[in-house]
Amino acid sequence: MKKTALALGGGAVLGAAHVGVLRALTELQITVSMVSGTSIGAFIAALYAFGKSWQDIRDIAFDIDWFDLSSLSLSQYGILTNKKFGAMVTELLGERDISEAQIPLSMVATDIGTGKKVVFSGGDVAAAVMASSCIPGLFRPVDYLGSLLVDGMLVENVPVSPLLESGAESIISVDLLACHAFKKPDNIIGVLLNAFYSSLTNMTAIQMADADLCITPNLSTFNLIDFGQIPDIIEAGYQTAFPALKTWIDAKR
Repeated sequence: MKKTALALGGGAVLGAAHVGVLRALTELQITVSMVSGTSIGAFIAALYAFGKSWQDIRDIAFDIDWFDLSSLSLSQYGILTNKKFGAMVTELLGERDISEAQIPLSMVATDIGTGKKVVFSGGDVAAAVMASSCIPGLFRPVDYLGSLLVDGMLVENVPVSPLLESGAESIISVDLLACHAFKKPDNIIGVLLNAFYSSLTNMTAIQMADADLCITPNLSTFNLIDFGQIPDIIEAGYQTAFPALKTWIDAKR
């Protein structure tokens, strides 16, 4: 199990399933040597890499006022800003550089000016989380070193490639959208999220081909923006991850 790496994908509120995956990893005593994340997966990956346990992350998810993490910021680029999200990351972890993480960490964003992938393996952790989770059209892009950065899901929803490039020998990937059933949206946010995420599913499957184990929780009964579902989504992630990981471990013995 040497150099086992973990790639956590995006999916808005469905990201709570990652907490269940972390619980399963902990209970099965699987050591993660490096971790990557995109969008909400970047947030969970950052907390985990900086030493937060799955219980800590669960409690953070329960305690956050998710509706207060964005604010109106009318501009030619978007209607909201996620600066409050970045401030919360700083509050949780301090003003930290990604290179200081206890577990080597990488996060993926998209340079909307070039369409290119941006991989953060150093630099301010809060800025990287903000950029990686900045849904275009909804949030104002993050201005970082002169580039306008948005959600990494546009280029790599489940970021396997940074782990391969860092020398991972086994990769566990978590795709939140593989079994997701899109539903009729109730508002403009739902419209934007459905449009954004529905275009990514086929590309994600191709990008995950190099992973050794792909965990795909069935989250079809949940929607992308109902924060009241978080406890049940965590449990769904755990119920999928534990048997998949156990079978994977047993096969390697």
